[in-house]
Amino acid sequence: MITAAKSGTTEKLMTAEEAFELSTVNRRFEVVKGVYREMSPAGGQHGKVTIRIAFLMMEHVQQNNLGEVTAAETGFILSRRPDTVRAADVAFISKARLQESDPPIGYWTIAPDLAVEVISPNESPDDIQEKIQDYLAAGTRMVWVVYPKTRSVTVYRSLRNVKVLREDELLSGEDVLPGFERRVSEIFS
Repeated sequence: MITAAKSGTTEKLMTAEEAFELSTVNRRFEVVKGVYREMSPAGGQHGKVTIRIAFLMMEHVQQNNLGEVTAAETGFILSRRPDTVRAADVAFISKARLQESDPPIGYWTIAPDLAVEVISPNESPDDIQEKIQDYLAAGTRMVWVVYPKTRSVTVYRSLRNVKVLREDELLSGEDVLPGFERRVSEIFS
């Protein structure tokens, strides 16, 4: 474990490798700047929307041989010393960036090209913003933040390049997930 001084005390920080060892106990968590953060299980609506997005993306990616789509709780090491491991609800890695033919046994050591976060009712705006910043800082080219309550998607290309899409608008993978286009309403059906 790495240690860091914090207000006159020494705090032990978790590494990605230590977190992966804990992943065998079937708990949902992320590591943010070395700090373990347990997450409660997702609700029914969250699960339904997440699997719908994953299905639509997977179908497109497989038909076009574009790369890999990962499901919820797949860990990505976004930074080191201290380590940050995030688990997008759905993620895409382009074929051009895949380092091996098979996914790693442990966490991915690259950021996804596209990260999708489906918002649960108990998530705070600060936590959501922190996730977006972590992904973009690590090199993720696009983040979709999906809001089931308002049936909308906010697309981040950077913290300054942001657009909100409503149900009747088209969600596009742009140059990150080429050819992917679906009405926002389709991910909520």
